[in-house]
Amino acid sequence: MLSACNSIPTMDKVLDTSNRPPLEAGTLYLVATPIGNLEDITLRALRTLRECDRVAAEDTRRARQLLDQFQISKPTLSCHRFNEASRSEEIVGRLQKGEKIALVSDAGSPGISDPGERIVRTVLKAGLRVESVPGASALVAAVTASGLPTGEMHFLGFLPRKSGQRVRTLLRLREYAGTLVLYESPYRVEKLLGELSETHPGRPVVVARELTKKFEEFLRGTPESLAAQIKGRRMRGEFVVMVGGEESESTADEVSETPETR
Repeated sequence: MLSACNSIPTMDKVLDTSNRPPLEAGTLYLVATPIGNLEDITLRALRTLRECDRVAAEDTRRARQLLDQFQISKPTLSCHRFNEASRSEEIVGRLQKGEKIALVSDAGSPGISDPGERIVRTVLKAGLRVESVPGASALVAAVTASGLPTGEMHFLGFLPRKSGQRVRTLLRLREYAGTLVLYESPYRVEKLLGELSETHPGRPVVVARELTKKFEEFLRGTPESLAAQIKGRRMRGEFVVMVGGEESESTADEVSETPETR
């Protein structure tokens, strides 16, 4: 028992990066950043940001705020959905010269409903190395606290903006047995609940917002009851909306009408 306890590293050893292998030249590092709470940054993410040559960011202003918060000074490169194609080629060129580049989005993991997917494909196609530096994820934070089944899930990200396309997508998945997970903006979440009332009536639904922040909130119910709950409310922050599958109607009573705020 003593030997097991003695093998646990002290905090000083955890924070000491001198014995860690250096970042590898010519590698693109996908660095997850906090989705709200700065305490969710990982030690590995901080080391990667400190040791890389450049930070490619969805929004360089937000990236600089994060870097300043942890007293990290690095040149940044804008990389958003409007210039991702051209930036992909530039990043490949820099990596081929031996640079170590960290890619970050505004929050969470780059490439998950954020720029990054195209860059990764281009870098891999060029025969270069990509390494993930995992961390905070709205998807994982929401699903694990939802109370809905997690054994089988289908992640949709953001639905199309056009109503017809949205409804067709939802109808196509009406008979899916697992939990559906969607991202939505505060401007369309009420509309989404109305669409779910048509396509998935009576299903258990959990709406999570402001995850990891002071006003984090989970709302649970059916699409119909949740639409009534939020009607007229001024809703802020991005939302994660989770819908129980075809075989989970029996769990609706367990998760319905149980709003939770913290």
